[in-house]
Amino acid sequence: MLLTVRSISKGFMLVLMAAWLSACATVGKEFTENNIQQIEINKTTKVDVKQMFGSPWRVGSESGQTTWTYGLYKYSAFKPAATKDLVIRFNSNGTVAGYTFNTTQHKE
Repeated sequence: MLLTVRSISKGFMLVLMAAWLSACATVGKEFTENNIQQIEINKTTKVDVKQMFGSPWRVGSESGQTTWTYGLYKYSAFKPAATKDLVIRFNSNGTVAGYTFNTTQHKE
């Protein structure tokens, strides 16, 4: 009987640990927000952006313009989500056409 109780206890603990570990998720990769103010529309190039932020986490297109996304999204069942993303749109000549930065870690 004691062996059965121990087996059940170990199984329960494994299930509990698996549930706890799966309650958190991080997607994307870290990037420095300090350089955002250095981006200049129609002047900053893709090479400049890579030097400032590294390789983009995601690449796409919007209305015919190439987009690079730098994002970090942290989710947890135990606290509010912490997210930030920077989406940069490029002109056909490789300069920045515009960008958007959003975060849940604001001070308002």
